[in-house]
Amino acid sequence: MRRPYLALAALLGFSLYTLATMLTAQQSLWAFGLELMSRPDTAQVVIDLYLMAVLACVWMYRDARRRGRSVASLVPYVVLTAVFVSVGPLLYLVMNGGRDE
Repeated sequence: MRRPYLALAALLGFSLYTLATMLTAQQSLWAFGLELMSRPDTAQVVIDLYLMAVLACVWMYRDARRRGRSVASLVPYVVLTAVFVSVGPLLYLVMNGGRDE
């Protein structure tokens, strides 16, 4: 059985950084997102990230179906992906990536 240590390290590091950033931010996550989308140069980066997020959701869906899991089991991962982009797929890898079922 493979262990997803790299995914776990990335998940912990990024989650702690995100938490620290959110606790010290002068604006809400929603306001920050709207500000990013207000300019074409930063909007391009956000759109690119969300295209990758959609691809990650497709991968998680296919992997869950291959493992015989229900689509409902993906809801927490998809919600985390929609809000924090990389947190959902990283958590999915940590929870499911090390097992071949």
